[in-house]
Formats: sequence, structure tokens, C-alpha cells
Amino acid sequence: MNEYIQHMIDWIEDRLKEEFSLEGLANHMGYSPYYCSFKFHQVTGISMRRYILLRRLYLSTEDLVMNRKIIDIAVDYNYSSQEAYSRAFKSVFGISPSEFQRRQMPVQSIAKLITYSEGGGNRMTAQRDTEVAHLQSEKSELFDRDVLNILNGQVMYEEFKSKKLMGNSDYAPFNEAMCVHETTTPIFDSTFIQTRAFGHDVSLESYIGKVIQPLTVLNQKNYNYIVLWFGEDLFCQMNLLTVLAYLEQLEYKGTVFLNSFREDEFKVTQTELALGSYHSIYENVLINHKKPSHQVMPLMYQSIELYLEMQTENNPVTKYISKNRQLSQSELLKKLFEVFPMIGYGDTQYMELINKVR
Repeated sequence: MNEYIQHMIDWIEDRLKEEFSLEGLANHMGYSPYYCSFKFHQVTGISMRRYILLRRLYLSTEDLVMNRKIIDIAVDYNYSSQEAYSRAFKSVFGISPSEFQRRQMPVQSIAKLITYSEGGGNRMTAQRDTEVAHLQSEKSELFDRDVLNILNGQVMYEEFKSKKLMGNSDYAPFNEAMCVHETTTPIFDSTFIQTRAFGHDVSLESYIGKVIQPLTVLNQKNYNYIVLWFGEDLFCQMNLLTVLAYLEQLEYKGTVFLNSFREDEFKVTQTELALGSYHSIYENVLINHKKPSHQVMPLMYQSIELYLEMQTENNPVTKYISKNRQLSQSELLKKLFEVFPMIGYGDTQYMELINKVR
């Protein structure tokens, strides 16, 4: 079945700049339009039209970076007008095409779906050394002793620290999963620790040792630069939001850089961030489960939209689990990792949802 769906995806990808015809796809595949649509959604967890929308808009960001005229881009991707393209773009990325063209902020990668591959296997760290070397040539000051690198998770921290990938700078992991369970403000006070430890079903001592202790370096040394290494997915972006809110709580006065990357490759996009509104965004999103009142970069906007969708009972993941109940637990976990890379949950988060649905 995955090979069949991949054939459909390949057909769609070859025609992203044309008007989509479900009937044309169905004729090509030799099945009814309903069957094609149903199977596509069942295997990929997304409707065809949503997939096409997201892929077109993501590919159009490359044209915007090249400073092409927005009206020409709209026509290329088969929009009826520049206004229609702009509305669709803002609904996905949270800013207009013209604003993106001016600021060129990072967005969550919306790659071509791969449901079947004879070669198999993605590599996450293949380009790591090359990318770090490029960063050093561009910003050598980020490799010195007055720099703290905060990395998303223990595995990434241990690799960066053991290899001294960022030279003489310091390293600290952020070992949390802020995309699940309740939270509080202020961040990292006793109430926060109790709430988060209870949500994760771990002891206070264990939580403090794993999450709080590694970050005490922020209170022990004055850093001119803090570099945040977080992936594009929902899991990483909610962690990033928490760290940014905490830096505001500490009234950090130095310079903050975000090094964002996709989890299936290591191509880094570096962005300087201005603190000032992240604590308010943290409260709106992670505490009150509401859209932020402040504008955020497209990458975080996309993740916030996903996060709020995941708070609903009938979210895309629970729907997918319900439709694939026949799969074994291990098979279902594997599928969830493949189908929802933009969410970025780990085994623990997916198992909670599987047990809830089943």
C-alpha cells in the first residue's frame, strides 16, 4: 500500500504548479476518486488538498527568498490572484509573503512525503561537521568562552560537548517535553517543578536533576551570547518557547541566536532573536492554550497552530490511531514517527495517546 501511495505522491509532486484534479489522479491510478482520497489520508494522516496547499506554499518561500515578484509566484502556483496567494500564505506561516520576503525568517520545512523507499533510511547528522564549520567561518565569536549553547535534549548535548563542536563555549541540555502536560509561571520555580514532575510521573529529585540542574549555569556566569539549538518540529519549538520565556524572566541582556534545523538532516538556519514578548506568548499558548497576542516567527507560528490542534480530543494523531487500530503497538509507533515528523513526539508522548485512544 505504501508503494501505491508513493506513486500518488510522485504524480502530485510533478504537477504542483498545475490545477489539481482528483479525477485525473484517479484515472492515472486506476481507482475511484473516493478510494484514492481515502487511502491517501489513511496512510499519510493528511488530506490531498491540504498536502498540496502546504507543499505549494513551502516551495513558494524559495521563490520569495530569490526576490521574485509576488504576483508572478502566485500565478506560478496556480492561485487566482496575488490576494488569494497572500491569504493562504498568511494562514500557514502567520505573516504575509511581502513581510517574509523582507525578513526571511525560518519556516517549518514541508518536505515531499516519502511513504515507500527501496533505499530506506534518513540520516540526521550527515552534514553536522560541515554546518558547524560554516557557522564558525560566519560567526567565530560564537565559539568563545562567553557563549552558552543550549541544546534540545541530552543526546545532542553529549555529542556537542564531547566533540567540542562549538569550540571553547559552554553547553547545557534542555531535557523537557513542554508540548505535553500542564505548566505554570514563573518558570522553574517550586510550583513549576511540582507541576511538571507530576505530569511526567517522576519524582521531584529526578526532575530537578534532569531538567533544572543542567540550566543552573545560566545563574552562575554572565554570557554575552546564548545560542539555542532547536529543531523545527512542535516538540522542539515548545521547548524553545519555554527557554526564551525563561531568559526574559532572568532579564538576560546579551544576544540570543536560534540555530534551527530539521530532524532528518542537519542544515542550520541561524536567526538573531529579540527578547521582549516570549513570556507573554508562553502564558497564552502553554498555560492558557490560546493563540498568542504577539506576532511570532513563522517557524514558531506553525508549531503553535499544531500544538493547539493537538490539545483537541479529535486531533490528527488520535484520528490516525483510531483508523489504524489493527496495527501492533510497534508498527503503529513506527508509522506515527513517519507520518507526523512535524510534531516530533517521542515514544512516551505517542504511547500516552495510543493508550488513551485504545
